[in-house]
Amino acid sequence: MAEWPDPSGGDHDRPSEDRDRWRGGPPGAGAAQELVAVMTGFARTLRAAGVPADHERTQGLLRALAHLDAARPRDVYWAGRFTLCASADDLPRYDRVFHAYFGGLRAGRREPATVTVTRHTATILSAPGGDDGPAPVAGASAAEVLRNRDVAKMTGTELAEVHRLLALFRAGREQRRSRRLRPSHRGRLDSRATIRETLRRGGETALLRYRAHRTRPRRVVLLVDVSGSMTPYADTLLRLAHALVRCEPRATEVFSAGTRLTRLTAELRHRDPATAMDAVSRAIPDWSGGTRLGEELRRFLSLNDARGAVVVIASDGWERGDVSLLGTEMARLSRMAHRVIWVNPHKGREGYQPLTAGMRAALPHIDDFVAGHSLAAFEELAGLLGGTHA
Repeated sequence: MAEWPDPSGGDHDRPSEDRDRWRGGPPGAGAAQELVAVMTGFARTLRAAGVPADHERTQGLLRALAHLDAARPRDVYWAGRFTLCASADDLPRYDRVFHAYFGGLRAGRREPATVTVTRHTATILSAPGGDDGPAPVAGASAAEVLRNRDVAKMTGTELAEVHRLLALFRAGREQRRSRRLRPSHRGRLDSRATIRETLRRGGETALLRYRAHRTRPRRVVLLVDVSGSMTPYADTLLRLAHALVRCEPRATEVFSAGTRLTRLTAELRHRDPATAMDAVSRAIPDWSGGTRLGEELRRFLSLNDARGAVVVIASDGWERGDVSLLGTEMARLSRMAHRVIWVNPHKGREGYQPLTAGMRAALPHIDDFVAGHSLAAFEELAGLLGGTHA
């Protein structure tokens, strides 16, 4: 099957008429690559919201847009709705994500537009008489840029948009085998069920019955550093934690760590993000204080069971307490937890090196060391929680 190029620059065979449309047509090759990147980002956002917009469906969207006008909101809306949605339950989510991703645009009629593409954004110059604002490629390109921007450098408006996207965020969860068994078509023989079925049939030989282990989402524990050095990132990280709790409320625990350890799971179970964050701000007594991760980690391990869990520590590693204690407790945690993920917002900066004493003490005991400064970094974290390991 013919495929479109992916944003990373991979090139696949395509029908000649499609190649002419995108490589030789008026938009130009740069515009074609920009469109592919925008629509791929849109599909990624839909997947985070629970719509099964997989690679095959995304390719279908791109093939549909090859025969439509990508500068018309109406064409983009309906092409995506027909190709990316799998059931009626996906339609409300699709509408919410479409309006959020494309800047709140509605699918309406408009005259064709002239597209001007730059490296970081596509500006849509509406034809005279257009009255429904910029076309979707402009809003979508801006959203794609926003995915990779450091939240500490965002304006208030951009940060509000990120918070709105986080409210739609959904992350899969790695599954683990439970001790409980369920009826299955294969697995271990269920002799009791087989005998009962045979007796119901008057002693005639019945189909063999089997049982297999159930699966459950693996428990995730988040420790979010709320010290002064983490101030630009703590609020966004806690909003991410709220999204994770909302996805799996029974399999997610959240704590803040600074000068003391505070459990925030109950506060983050409010469905409304604003209500949850208000409750969190009242519950945390040590906002913008110091950092004693070693002591807080020791307290966490003494009061909570981390066995079999995925433990996520979101911190920049500026330890004010005993660094050797942090190393000891990280070693203890790595022996108990299924996986230890350290999220450091500064890792997303060019040329970053983990030179702080806290990071040097923790690194030998970490399974995954990832950035936590942008929406793209949060998507990478979501992949790790879903079982996609590097």
